[in-house]
Amino acid sequence: MGVRKRERAEGIKEANKQVAFAKLNNCPSSPRKMRLVADLVRGQKVERALSLLRFSSKEASRKLEKLLLSAINNWEQKNEGGDVSAAGLFVKEIRVDGGMMLKRLRPAPQGRAHRIRKRSNHVTVVLGQADNTQSNS
Repeated sequence: MGVRKRERAEGIKEANKQVAFAKLNNCPSSPRKMRLVADLVRGQKVERALSLLRFSSKEASRKLEKLLLSAINNWEQKNEGGDVSAAGLFVKEIRVDGGMMLKRLRPAPQGRAHRIRKRSNHVTVVLGQADNTQSNS
């Protein structure tokens, strides 16, 4: 039993060498605003995604650019001596989920109060490697 488990774990580890990810938790902006920027880079090559984020005027693009650089760095740590430009990395998956919500009260007329919801989000970026082995044969 131990041998099978170890072999399976090594197989999973080898498959995960091609995939790198990074997470950003409790980013203090609404998920809707972050999704607008995330939709721009989904499925793009890493170089193009970085240039799109660098020249975007939205505040969420700064945070997403930093997260993408972190995912690239994670890929480099997994693949010692691997070249990012030669590997053909692309944004395989980018997920924006709702995070913690701060609830505040704002005074309203006639003694009432309105609830203010300050939203946050969780972002997950997964990088994949293009299959160059199939196109060369």
